[in-house]
Amino acid sequence: MRAGTEVEVENVAVHAFEVPTDGPDGTEEDGTLRWDSTTMVLAEAHAGGRTGIGYTYGDVSLAAFIESKLAPVAQGSDALSPAAAWDRMFAAIRNAGRPGAGAMAVSAVDIALWDLKARILGLPLFEVLPAFHDRVPVYGSGGFTNYPLDRLASQLGGWVEQGIPRVKLKISRRPDEDPRRLTAAREAIGAGPQLFTDANGALTRKEALYWARRLADEWDVRWFEEPVPSDDTAGLRLVREEGPGRTEVAAGEYGYVLKDFADLLEGPSVDCLQADVTRCGGVTGLLQVAGLSAARQADLSAHCAPAVSAHAFCAVRRLRHLEYFHDHVRVEHLLFDGNLSPAGGVLRPAADRPGLGLDVKWGDAEPYRVHGARPA
Repeated sequence: MRAGTEVEVENVAVHAFEVPTDGPDGTEEDGTLRWDSTTMVLAEAHAGGRTGIGYTYGDVSLAAFIESKLAPVAQGSDALSPAAAWDRMFAAIRNAGRPGAGAMAVSAVDIALWDLKARILGLPLFEVLPAFHDRVPVYGSGGFTNYPLDRLASQLGGWVEQGIPRVKLKISRRPDEDPRRLTAAREAIGAGPQLFTDANGALTRKEALYWARRLADEWDVRWFEEPVPSDDTAGLRLVREEGPGRTEVAAGEYGYVLKDFADLLEGPSVDCLQADVTRCGGVTGLLQVAGLSAARQADLSAHCAPAVSAHAFCAVRRLRHLEYFHDHVRVEHLLFDGNLSPAGGVLRPAADRPGLGLDVKWGDAEPYRVHGARPA
């Protein structure tokens, strides 16, 4: 396609699918939340006979937000200039609320626009982006706090058997049970693979310091994610500075606008920054976070949504790894054809499929629909 050519976005359609969890008693738990389903809100952007898809994980109400505030802005924009549409979408939601749900809604549409651009160009998304990498290391993530020990050991040990050298479990829901769970996890994966933990902000500062030391000394834990709530940047910094040096403190999955990430890097409060491409403003927002992490000499780790993150994080110079999260892997394999599977501990975006390389399995998705209508 010639430079200067414009392809107008014709319309944006929105769908949402709610998929029950496969956890014990139909639920899953972490340190601060219990849930029985995962909802994907999916946006389709149409132009020039092509369709780009993007999504976020959140409440079904995000679908109405996109239809009300964002679809009218994206419609008529240049499909080859996603960043220009991104700027207008964020301007349009000033009074509706940018952080949180607003940023998540923008993320879904922005990802769809980038996917659309890549499909129009006939290239995989990671090749359209300013890519530094052609693969993304992963870590297995699940280990929910209500898993029985045998399922916990089987899940984490299974990832290691697949060649993934690092795995993560949830902790701090019932701290008195965590020593047994951590011991079972370490025994299941062996001494070599790295063991990560995630408290989901469940602990006080003093509790977090106590557990940071125990985690390192007793189970050789190298990653302590959100030991305190992520907006407690002073508490994160305390754990980082006063805890054991070999255990890294991480946060950032609840970053929505650029200042959220700048605040975490002030001090800094984290050893490794995280970002979720389906929350931080999509691919356009992630590129800005990536620049910030490079400027601050901080590595950036991808939070979940592996089908998108495997492409988007190839454009992150200070890439660390990607969270290969049980729930999102399961939902994406249920709803999409063209998913990637780890090989040798990495995800490699397909070079022979345009865009994200995904196709919606509408027939399989239909039983889970909670918003929108199946395309004709």
